[in-house]
Amino acid sequence: MTANGSIDPGTRIGAVRLRVADLEGVREFYERALGLSETGAGEEEVARLGAGGRTLIELEGDPEAPGRPPRTTGLFHLAILQPSRADLAKAIHRIAEAGARLSGASDHLVSEALYLRDPEANGIEIYRDRPREEWPVRDGQIQMDSLPLDLDGVLGELRDAEVGPTAEETRMGHVHLNVADLGDAEDFYAGVLGFEVTVRGYPGALFVSAGGYHHHVGLNTWAGEGAPPAPEGSRGLRWYEILVPAEELDALEGRLGDAGIEAKRDESGIHTRDPSGNGILLKSAEA
Repeated sequence: MTANGSIDPGTRIGAVRLRVADLEGVREFYERALGLSETGAGEEEVARLGAGGRTLIELEGDPEAPGRPPRTTGLFHLAILQPSRADLAKAIHRIAEAGARLSGASDHLVSEALYLRDPEANGIEIYRDRPREEWPVRDGQIQMDSLPLDLDGVLGELRDAEVGPTAEETRMGHVHLNVADLGDAEDFYAGVLGFEVTVRGYPGALFVSAGGYHHHVGLNTWAGEGAPPAPEGSRGLRWYEILVPAEELDALEGRLGDAGIEAKRDESGIHTRDPSGNGILLKSAEA
């Protein structure tokens, strides 16, 4: 942690682990529609997919897992960051070739984004950032919006380039979560973990980040104020990784303990949950 209790500015989001019933079917979707590839063997019944040797998605297979009920907390979407607008154009082509369908496409002023769902209804955003110097700021706050995306303009970047797998520089840009209460979420993410609140302008939503990014974690109550967590063992989010410098882990563990928040440390990092039951793995960025 920095001297003022803020989380390290180099903090970023790592892999997102999902529990799925049809491991092979969902794995094929992420390979074909998103252009991800396997990043190495691991636990039995867990597939790891990513780009450039970096794991972005972990799929934990459980054929008996029930679906996540509606109006519960959990994953709203995971957000995969493309390195350029041309790479976003390739993503559109890849999705179409796989026979998948977009559920939306938006210009957020700071970024351009595509939306879709995997075969088990987990939300996905694929986006590219505009340069930081182009992000609009008013009264010290980054301004975001949801405007129609110029799809023709994006596709114009593709030209005759070969699509192929997703770029090696592709990474997990942020996660967006359904939570029960924004005040409790802010107390945890800003007050305990030390993220900075960057955007408050969306009804029912809050965005937090490290290092001046537009957001590393989006939080919303769109599943309903006071929504309960999904039953244990349901399909959907198991946890997502927050990657910090190794020396930060002890400080974060101490802050969680001081706040009375349950946390368990093992060789992979610190496992904990936000107040809405969303799983988090605080992990060394060097691991």
